[in-house]
Amino acid sequence: MAPQRFLVVRDTAPDDTLRGAVVAIGNFDGVHRGHRAVIAVARERAAARGKPAAVLTFEPHPRVFFHPREALFRLTDEAVKLRLLAATGLDAAIVLTFDAAFARLTAEEFVARILLERFAVSGVVIGFNFHFGAGRTGSPAFLEAQGAERGFTVDIVAPLEDGGRPVASGPIRDALAAGRVADAAELLGYAWFVSGTVAHGDKRGRDLGFPTANIALDPHCGLRHGVYAVRAQIDGRRYDGVASFGRRPMFDNGGALLEVNLFDFSGDLYGRSIDVAFLGWIREELVFKSVDDLVRRMHDDAKEARAMLARAENTFPSK
Repeated sequence: MAPQRFLVVRDTAPDDTLRGAVVAIGNFDGVHRGHRAVIAVARERAAARGKPAAVLTFEPHPRVFFHPREALFRLTDEAVKLRLLAATGLDAAIVLTFDAAFARLTAEEFVARILLERFAVSGVVIGFNFHFGAGRTGSPAFLEAQGAERGFTVDIVAPLEDGGRPVASGPIRDALAAGRVADAAELLGYAWFVSGTVAHGDKRGRDLGFPTANIALDPHCGLRHGVYAVRAQIDGRRYDGVASFGRRPMFDNGGALLEVNLFDFSGDLYGRSIDVAFLGWIREELVFKSVDDLVRRMHDDAKEARAMLARAENTFPSK
């Protein structure tokens, strides 16, 4: 029988309730619509067999392991990825550490040691371009052959397109890097959001009449610097707002920081966790002739954000 709650299994032998599971395999960065198409097939297969449905994913991202000096803009960190996976209705996520020992596993060893000995899978679901094993020698065709020989089903899900565009993590990163948050949301199936802890800042926003919740994002965050209409979630409550992500060229031109001004909110947020979803692009970062000019523009930004958010759906992408 399937687990009664969402399980997260790491490296060691899993709970017995996962044996015989149907497993979707991949990195699932962003848990976008293409990923959810793969997950949906796994859930359908599992339900038909009365087996658990799970994903098998890797941390850190294999690209980070193989190319540690190359910045990778992750759409979701591990915690957010697991939240989104749980929201798909899966029974579990299997998170395997991608280290040197794991990278040395051949495709045959991955099937024998991971899929069969450790998890005794009854089925595997992958995307059309998934490869695995040392040297990426494990192709979809190889996995199909292994399944036929070793007694588990293999489903290969075709690529998903949206208006001729591939639904994939790369195009979503490109959209966010250009500030096209609406395009990113179309491919993701939800408004892209970040989650972080509110930190103390220099209180400049308060002095300007726009107090902000300051959140340091991953240094490799590739979101375009600028001003956005946002919707925040704090302890299950939602607030509209306007946010600036960037280096504050009017003042210190320092490290990139997300500064969120929440409308109709009062209270102390320091040290609290907050989700911030990006619903609309307003403008790029600018240097103004005076602080008064900046404040006038901030009022205009807030007005524009309110108008954008009034047209947005009253939803949030993750529980």
